[in-house]
Amino acid sequence: MLASRLVHVIDDDDALRDSLRFLLTSAKFDVETYESATAFLAAMPQIKGGCIITDVRMPGLSGIELLRRLKTLSIDLPVIIMTGHGNVALAVDAMKVGAIEFIEKPFDDVVLLKAVRVALDRYGKEMKKDTEKAQVRERLHSLSQREREVLEGLLAGHPNKIIASDLKISPRTVEIYRAHVMTKMEADSLSELVRMSLAAGLFDKA
Repeated sequence: MLASRLVHVIDDDDALRDSLRFLLTSAKFDVETYESATAFLAAMPQIKGGCIITDVRMPGLSGIELLRRLKTLSIDLPVIIMTGHGNVALAVDAMKVGAIEFIEKPFDDVVLLKAVRVALDRYGKEMKKDTEKAQVRERLHSLSQREREVLEGLLAGHPNKIIASDLKISPRTVEIYRAHVMTKMEADSLSELVRMSLAAGLFDKA
């Protein structure tokens, strides 16, 4: 199953789970269903990604409690909350905890499918960011200690002369190290190097 097409449906209503499975598979999504939030959490070690559709009210863990548990576990899957009439306040609370959308039952199929596409698109973008971040960090590990020091000087906004003075080396040597940094980081410009560093969280350390 492709994570970019995978939808996890969590609801204690058998008929609703079957209905959602039929709707989603008809729209070419991959679907996994769970009768409770507890069952979903038990399956988490095998879950590869995707998005979640869950009812706000369920026996055992509610949709809101599931959201809180996912946050505690640092699991960042987009969550769509389903709510019955009169439970909108709960759905709003769920969005405050991290749900990206709520849909009132009975829902329109088109509305639900649109919400799923938005959720999976968001998941795909987050996965791309994570991949890019991992690539940048891998390139960082390839830098020598001196190259890393020059990079930190660049991120601090220092010109070559200041970096040279701080490191007690010549400006020409800084230029050489700077060129090495650009090559190893696969950056075409200083602005791209800054963007990469922001993505990897380096400014927190610079």
